[in-house]
Amino acid sequence: MNPAPSVIIFTVLSGLGFGFLAWLCSGIATPVGLHGLLGFALGYGLAVGGLVASTFHLGQPARAWRAFTQWRSSWLSREAWVSVAALLAAVPVALGALAGREPGLWGLVAAALCLGTVLCTSMIYAQLATVPRWHHPLVPVTFVLFALAGGAILLPLPGAAAVLSAGLAAVLAIGFRIGDGRFAGAGSTLATATGLGGIGAPRVFEQPHTGGNYLTREMIHVVGRRHAARLRSIAVAGVALPALILPLLPSVAGVALALCAHLAGAFAARWLFFAEAEHVVGLYYGRRPLPEKR
Repeated sequence: MNPAPSVIIFTVLSGLGFGFLAWLCSGIATPVGLHGLLGFALGYGLAVGGLVASTFHLGQPARAWRAFTQWRSSWLSREAWVSVAALLAAVPVALGALAGREPGLWGLVAAALCLGTVLCTSMIYAQLATVPRWHHPLVPVTFVLFALAGGAILLPLPGAAAVLSAGLAAVLAIGFRIGDGRFAGAGSTLATATGLGGIGAPRVFEQPHTGGNYLTREMIHVVGRRHAARLRSIAVAGVALPALILPLLPSVAGVALALCAHLAGAFAARWLFFAEAEHVVGLYYGRRPLPEKR
C-alpha cells in the first residue's frame, strides 16, 4: 500500500506519546513537580501531534469529526473515542504529579486507556482480511511493544527499555517472516479476485480502466526486495540497539542515542508496514509484484 508520510508520522508519534503517557500514569516512575508537568506536556505533544498528523491523509480534514460516529463497527472510531478518554483521564494524573501526589488507581485506568488507544490503532489494520500481511495477531503485539519500549526509553526506565527493545526486535523479525507468507496462505488469486475461476485460469489482458483511481493510488505499491531487505535490517537493528546502549551508557546522552535509534527503527518498520502490505485488489489490476530473481 502507499506509505503516506502523514500516516507513518501518526502511528509512530502517537504510539510513542501514548506509550510514554501510559508509563507516566502507571505510577511506576512518575516524576513530580515541574518535571512531572513537563513530562506530561511532552507526552501530550507527541500523542496529539500524531493524531493531528493523521488528518492530513484525509480528503476532507474538516470532516475528521465524523470518525466519532461509527464506534459500533469501526476501529478508527473506537480509536477516536478511546484517545479522547485517555487524554482526559491523564489530566488529573498530571495535575496530581505537579502537586507531588501518586497516580493511584485512577492512574492505572488512564494508563490502560492510553494503551487501549494504541491497540485500537493497530486493529484498524489487523482487522483487514483483504491485506493478509496485516491480518494476524503479531500486528497489535508489535504496536503495543513499540509504544511501551519507546515510552520506557523516554522516561527513562533503562532496565524495562532494554528488555522491551530486545523483545520488540525479536517480534519484529518474526513478524516480517510470517508476513511474507501471508498472501500466499490466504489463497487469493486472480481467479478468486475476478470470480472467473470456474471457466479457466484468467489473466490480465488490459487494465480495467485507462486512468488511475483511489485504489491504484492508495492500495497498490511495489517495493523492491533488496530495498525492503535493507530497511528491515535498519528497523530490527534500530529497535534492538537501545538494549545495548542503555546498559552501557546510563546517562542523558545514552538515552538520547537510544531514542534516536528507536525512532530510526520505528520509522523504517512503519514505512515497510505500509509499503509491503499487498491488498487483494492488486490481483484484479494484475499489479501484484512478482518475486525478484536473486
